[in-house]
Amino acid sequence: MTRRLEGRVAVVTGAGRGLGAAYALALADHGAKVVLNDLGAGLQGEKIDEDPVVQVAEAIRAKGGEAVIDRGDVADFDAAGQLIETALSSFGALDILINNAGILRDRMLVNMTVQEWDDVIRVHLRGHFCPTQHAAVHWRERAKQGKADAVLIHTTSIAGLHGNAGQANYSTAKSGLATLAYLNHLELHARYGVRAYAIAPNARTRLTLNSPGAADLVREPEAGTFDYFSPDNVAAFVAWLGAADCAAPSGTIYGVEGGLVRRYDAWHIATSINNGDKRWTFEELDARVDELAAGHERTFTPLSEILIAPGQAPRA
Repeated sequence: MTRRLEGRVAVVTGAGRGLGAAYALALADHGAKVVLNDLGAGLQGEKIDEDPVVQVAEAIRAKGGEAVIDRGDVADFDAAGQLIETALSSFGALDILINNAGILRDRMLVNMTVQEWDDVIRVHLRGHFCPTQHAAVHWRERAKQGKADAVLIHTTSIAGLHGNAGQANYSTAKSGLATLAYLNHLELHARYGVRAYAIAPNARTRLTLNSPGAADLVREPEAGTFDYFSPDNVAAFVAWLGAADCAAPSGTIYGVEGGLVRRYDAWHIATSINNGDKRWTFEELDARVDELAAGHERTFTPLSEILIAPGQAPRA
């Protein structure tokens, strides 16, 4: 295996299991030193007795890699600052930040509580912002000595990019994270040399196993066949993005599952109508509504067209 991340330092949030653990292991396999952040919480944010992040750290060290553990709440601004400081004090640098931690509070809108909304927005949006802000301050200072190729990876979701009933809080937060990645590109790439991305992973994790309609689709395959929904498939792409010589353009968004990678384009103008130097009337808008609405059925690709059943060929 090539070690294209040799000497680079990475922080991974939510690194105790699932995608976060797969990312950390893949980064370490390619030579990175890794800070494993994990709060040790259940899917709903509750305290649990398990401590899987220790096993991830031990697995990295068993193969000769270097890893330290951070247990801070990434949505707490001061704790997030300590997370970044842990990377700097332990390994002397920070080259890659992967914001991955997340929770679910699934509920149809008419039954959703304010707390269920706030909890998800806090962990996903605030939990991405806090580590990112502290990392950005560090990268700004580092750029004064010359730009270094740093990498910032946010975790969006196919639910955020395509929508999913019963997940208004989660989908809204995840959609916002795709926008955040692009804005981070605008602010950090040219000035400081930071590449920013968003990844929409589709893999077998606690979140997908507890998402409406997803559990049956991501179940384990028959023995001896390609495990399409293994988190390791996504981790290979994420580790590639973290390499200093990766040519993937900053500001881009990717959906990754199995052996399939899709690039998503940002918001773009679909149609426009112009009434010249004159305010619209109802009648004029009525007359041109077909022009304005042309192609609206293609604005969102339904999630049902993205998810695949085991054994079904993925849609390219």
